[in-house]
Amino acid sequence: MSNLTPPQLPSDADLRRLVHFSAGDGRIWLAGQRMVLVHMAALGALRRELMQTVGREQTRRVLMRAGHAAGGRDAVLARQVRGDASLADMFAVGPQLHMLEGAVQVTPERLELDIAEGEFDGVFRWDHSWEVETHVRDFGPQDEPVCWMLLGYASGYTSAFMGRPVLFKEVACCACGAPHCRIEGRPLADWPDGEALARDYDADSMLLRLEDLKSQVDSLRSTLEPADESGPLVGRSRAYLAATELLRKAAGTQVSVLLTGETGVGKERFARALHAMSPRAGKPFIAVNCAALPGELIESELFGAEKGAFTGAGAARPGRFERADGGTLLLDELGELPLAAQAKLLRVLQHGEVERLGGTQPRKVDVRLIAATNVDLEAAVAAGRFRQDLMYRLNVYPIRIPPLRERVDDIEPLATHLLTRFAALHGKRVAGFTDRALDAMRHHPWPGNVRELENLIERGVILCSVGEPVDVGELFVAAPQAAPVVVNAQGRLERGAPHDTGALYDEVQRRGLSLETLEDALLREAVQRAGGNLAGAARALGISRAQISYRIARAHERART
Repeated sequence: MSNLTPPQLPSDADLRRLVHFSAGDGRIWLAGQRMVLVHMAALGALRRELMQTVGREQTRRVLMRAGHAAGGRDAVLARQVRGDASLADMFAVGPQLHMLEGAVQVTPERLELDIAEGEFDGVFRWDHSWEVETHVRDFGPQDEPVCWMLLGYASGYTSAFMGRPVLFKEVACCACGAPHCRIEGRPLADWPDGEALARDYDADSMLLRLEDLKSQVDSLRSTLEPADESGPLVGRSRAYLAATELLRKAAGTQVSVLLTGETGVGKERFARALHAMSPRAGKPFIAVNCAALPGELIESELFGAEKGAFTGAGAARPGRFERADGGTLLLDELGELPLAAQAKLLRVLQHGEVERLGGTQPRKVDVRLIAATNVDLEAAVAAGRFRQDLMYRLNVYPIRIPPLRERVDDIEPLATHLLTRFAALHGKRVAGFTDRALDAMRHHPWPGNVRELENLIERGVILCSVGEPVDVGELFVAAPQAAPVVVNAQGRLERGAPHDTGALYDEVQRRGLSLETLEDALLREAVQRAGGNLAGAARALGISRAQISYRIARAHERART
């Protein structure tokens, strides 16, 4: 039995030499097999269409079978390319082709195989799975593994290589919160549930699932979605779903709710959604920002005032509690409420009565109270700024709305929702986001949360060209004279250093380059990287096509003299 301990992959230089781009006839070849370079977004769209049309289980099996077929084709290359290599190096062709084809990064952890005896035991770690990225982007975190096509490829490749059925299981998946995806492979007979695993690769008719799908659709339509007059709340991350589940459970009750979270997370949207889902939906929803009201007026605003209660009170006036009677009252920025008003608020919560400023008669009110704050109320109690008894009274049903940095899986659906809204608002056709912009948004810390995201998306819609996707530079606009915002190798936003001319000058001097030589070298590199496309090279250098044509012509003249 051949053993790879510790697992090591050989050089893939021999495989890279087998890839040929035939630009003249529009074909790509891998050792005589025709390949196609496809946008990952297109594969993601196909996957999404299948999920929405035939359901998860059928999509899983279709993609596994497609991967199985691809793996079987690649197995043919193993002996052609490395016929004289060790069995382990020969087998490594499959994992290395998987990486070369851009599907996933493969790290072997255990590999034991003996073709003559039919023995196989393999464990591989996967990172940067394209299926995890696209699936989580569209459907959020999952409870079950989603690397279906990749798994089919591993089973198809190994089965063809070994000459007998060998099946893999995905035992860990990044889509489920694991740090890495991990697969284990064994011969069919060595799996206790081998027959069930093998049935995933049997072709069947999608029509058999139509009745089940209809039931699933009916069930989904009946699900209560948190929404307000602005539409449904958007999110699919675990943190978001946990918060909305608490919201649903509170909706049909009369319990006072305390919404906590950082500035900009959408506390008022959650409050309005709670009101819309409650039996009080047909009654008033009144929102009060306690921080925006002057301290001397806040009691009269909340509880009302009788005529002559204070200078300027020329007539009796109901407060916000009375105006919200039968409905819902949101007290936003509750931590800023003065202590005197806190005492009156406690009485309202305990007895359901308000007493107008300057009045003597209590008035019954039927109000569902929602409080919202970004202040740590326990710390405020300890500092003497907030009543402890009121905190306990409000803290019966707290809901923490997570900041956007804890809801990375919500960023893309939120951004897409906002893009649609602002494109309609400004009457502009926008073709989504570039992958670079999506990566930048996923890695941004979002100190301003959803409010910051709203501002960035609106600015991106305004700045981008009609019919073009919004790119990172139109979202994260650099300040004048500042370094541009770029995405580094780790996918994080950072500022470049265009003004760090000292190091550049030293390098030019060290190499003995003249200014003209440096310009000529930059022009050649830009044109080469753009595949000979002058317009693309000009965009990369930040100049017009006419300017780059002039500079290239001048460089040719210098070369002839």
